[in-house]
Amino acid sequence: MRTVEWQDGALKMIDQRALPWQLEFVRLESVEAVTESIRNMTVRGAPAIGAAAAFGLALAARQSKAKTIDALIADLRNSGDRLKAARPTAVNLAWAVDKLLDIATCGEFPNPDDLREVLLTAAQQIADDDVAINSRMGAHGAALVEDGVTVLHHCNTGALATVDYGTALGVVRAAFEAGKHIHVLLDETRPRLQGSRLSAWELEQLGVSYEIIPDTAAGYFMARSEVDIILVGADRIAANGDFANKIGTYQLAIMAREHSIPFYTVAPTSTIDLELASGEQIPIEQRDPAEVTTPYGSKIVPAHFKARNPAFDVTPHRYLSGIVTENGIARPPFTKSLRRAVAGSKL
Repeated sequence: MRTVEWQDGALKMIDQRALPWQLEFVRLESVEAVTESIRNMTVRGAPAIGAAAAFGLALAARQSKAKTIDALIADLRNSGDRLKAARPTAVNLAWAVDKLLDIATCGEFPNPDDLREVLLTAAQQIADDDVAINSRMGAHGAALVEDGVTVLHHCNTGALATVDYGTALGVVRAAFEAGKHIHVLLDETRPRLQGSRLSAWELEQLGVSYEIIPDTAAGYFMARSEVDIILVGADRIAANGDFANKIGTYQLAIMAREHSIPFYTVAPTSTIDLELASGEQIPIEQRDPAEVTTPYGSKIVPAHFKARNPAFDVTPHRYLSGIVTENGIARPPFTKSLRRAVAGSKL
């Protein structure tokens, strides 16, 4: 079962807002609907967002009434800008949009209908590649996970965050499928609770042992030597290895260093942004404060109480033991190893 999938002329996706109570699907027939699904987190997770955006641009091409290639490209650029603005931190979104725009502007298509078909094929290829890439990352990362360990995990990085299989939880899955006994401590990941709602649901399906813990309890378990390794995902990785991930990741990295616990991020090379020298340049999405004060419609404080809601933080590369990619595990100095990974070299 894929998180996002092209079906009968539309994009079908799991509505992640309904989990874990119900497994529901939505059918999106326009680029506007796809853009809103990304913004409102019907779909979330950097690789899944990238695939959804690619299909969204393919839908934009099918929606467009353009009769010439130039007019169609203009419509695609417009739609691409709106898709990118939906969630600015995850680079996979912009990567997927730009990949399809590069195809559209290569000058090889005599008419708009040919281009429309090629864009849909390209979007499907991005989705298929994501599944294969995640499987390879899982195999590389599984070597880091010894039998009998306890993994600490933040947010959700399983099949729901990708087209299928997962990134950091994909590593857990690969190790579990190899016969290793693993226990996972899942941070709730406030304020949207992706850890307790989504990661726990996924591990339930897989049969992996887990416990949900408050975000604020991570240090408690580290101090008690109950954490052997920390695995997280990434939404954008700068050229020096600094990376943006769900808010709360930075503090985990600091505590991991204090307790000498290996700390890895797991992400495909499409998440690596070599145009950014460091994490200081990564844009951080600021979401509606109501997600903090009224999570999922539950009023926990008076409406006039003020709040701030950054969706991500940036973890400096010095706290990383390594970065697991589909081409192997990048190690310091990341300025060299990440370039090799992006170039497709084995690490």
